[in-house]
Amino acid sequence: MPVYAAAFYNEMSRRLVLAYKHGGRIALARLLARLMAVHLPGRPAGQRLPVLVPVPLHRWRMWQRGFNQAALLTIELERMGRGEAELAALVRHKRTPNLGGLGREARERTLNGAIKLNPALAHRLKGRDVIIVDDVLTSGATTRACSAAISEAGAVSISVVCFALVNQDHR
Repeated sequence: MPVYAAAFYNEMSRRLVLAYKHGGRIALARLLARLMAVHLPGRPAGQRLPVLVPVPLHRWRMWQRGFNQAALLTIELERMGRGEAELAALVRHKRTPNLGGLGREARERTLNGAIKLNPALAHRLKGRDVIIVDDVLTSGATTRACSAAISEAGAVSISVVCFALVNQDHR
């Protein structure tokens, strides 16, 4: 699955992500999305835009944080003409702990069965190119869970765009 990232996860990108995600600096969404957008491949004339699907938050995490950082990035990418947002295509049914500090296998176990396709919106993904949107891609466990759910809808292709990518040597 192709992954497009604006930056590697380092001290500078970490500060931006923490300010955005946990510091409530939601105005950073536009800047982060602009940096992400330049890494997405262009579309040939006449080809339909891809569907942009944010990584979902569980309702409790949404309530605690007050916003879904991936959804805000998705909205900004749509405003820039990079795709068509489908904010509710995926649902996080299972409340999961913060994945920070967990290794790849622990993340996979934690996310098992947590993310599902919204059956009412599955038809909007069928036969389409879909781009999963997230702020940080660490082990890939979350995007694999999202991809598995999106595959059920019959998407033609699935890729990922994120602001920061954790170097594979550190996964």
